[in-house]
Amino acid sequence: MINFRKYISGITVLASGFFLAQSTVSTVLYSQAYDNQKNSLNLPSPITSTVEKTVLSAKELVDISVNTMMSDPVLKNANWGFVVYDPKTKKVISSYNENTPLVPASTTKLLTTETALNLLGENYRWMTQLEYSGNIDENGVLNGNLYIVGSGDPSLGTNKAGAWSYRDIVSDFISGMSREGIKKVNGDIIIQTALFKGNISRLPENVVWLENNNYYLPVGTTREINPANEKLIVKKGSSFAADKKYFYVSPYANQMVYADSYDGVGVLTTKLPDAPSYLANTFRATMVKSGLAVTGKVTPRITDTAPESRKLIAAYKSPTLGDIIFYTNQHSDNSLAEALLKTVGFQKLGDQTSESGRIVVNSHLKDVSFDINGLNYIDGSGLSRSNTVTPISQVKFLTSLMDEKYYKTYLTSLPVGGQSGTLKRMFIGAGNGQIFAKTGTLNKVKALAGYMKTNTGRTLVFSFLVNNYSGSVDQVKARMERILQPALDL
Repeated sequence: MINFRKYISGITVLASGFFLAQSTVSTVLYSQAYDNQKNSLNLPSPITSTVEKTVLSAKELVDISVNTMMSDPVLKNANWGFVVYDPKTKKVISSYNENTPLVPASTTKLLTTETALNLLGENYRWMTQLEYSGNIDENGVLNGNLYIVGSGDPSLGTNKAGAWSYRDIVSDFISGMSREGIKKVNGDIIIQTALFKGNISRLPENVVWLENNNYYLPVGTTREINPANEKLIVKKGSSFAADKKYFYVSPYANQMVYADSYDGVGVLTTKLPDAPSYLANTFRATMVKSGLAVTGKVTPRITDTAPESRKLIAAYKSPTLGDIIFYTNQHSDNSLAEALLKTVGFQKLGDQTSESGRIVVNSHLKDVSFDINGLNYIDGSGLSRSNTVTPISQVKFLTSLMDEKYYKTYLTSLPVGGQSGTLKRMFIGAGNGQIFAKTGTLNKVKALAGYMKTNTGRTLVFSFLVNNYSGSVDQVKARMERILQPALDL
């Protein structure tokens, strides 16, 4: 704990109540009460045109703010840690409980997205290809099968990060069919992908269902989904919370999952769980509607013991990994983060499970000398309350990235205070455009970690993790701003 007496004289203590209420970085210890006390305190009288002011350094202001928060009603019974760090000197400037393991919420995505950038490269793309087997006769009849070959593209059909819609991809596929002269298909449309087979993604372990924010993760296989019915619906069986948090039982995975919107009249809606199946069925329906007959059906073929010889018709490339990570961090997108976890697991270990992803991420963190004391990395998104990390390990990790070739891409992916993403409504005044950080929010958990561009031209790194606070999340956010604002003058 920081000692008040180190910085504040007896006179300053009397005036500190007024000082701590000020909001500007260049706060001075002066008030009307101070003026009224000056005679009894034997202080010099102000000159006519100026007032003698006592000014504290920016570091002292940060330390005092941290000390004040220890008795603040919102934080005094909370578990919280804070550190601001100088990446040049490799020294802590100010801290509190910096070695305490705390739930990081979505700041976990800092680890997930950096691992993907490091191992796959910012220009990595997922491919979704349309291929055919067999032969095309003189009448344009394909006597063979069409194959939609996926690679686990988490943005497929979502419009996220500039990804194409299903309609655009299907249109491109049909244009490819026309170029090949295919007018009819005597065969099936086969979905083939080695990734995300079976249940595409179950919820991470120990995820608490009733959280404040609306989270979504893919739920399961939909082999026979009707392309005309993009929304999966289920009747509401009981009353739900007023702030629109709903559950439903997936008819495809037969497990409870989270719904992200409410259509009224007792109907719940969730996003589509199986993108390849939806793309394939939409493709078939559009072909038939366009006069391209298909005699067979849409069917998955995860393993193929006797693969047919195939030719490429069309290929769709996803946005770059850099674009996907930008969207993931700006919007704190949980489904993309979990897909990135599985992608690194598949690319390095040949297995698309979350467990493989965790092994790869933990191995990578050890390779880059991450301080693993207090680290428990459970999922890619930060939904699990079993995730823990220390503030000091976060700042040292973020510091180490400043020398990486992809640092600019990584930094740009972070929300900017007062301007973009999940930080658009924070730091609207002081700190606007100077805070580059990932936010994290769960019920009674608020986190913020990233970089700060100070008024003196320095780049500092910080972490602020709060667990089990009292009051509202807005009150915690206000206190985060109050502590970080003086640091802008460091």
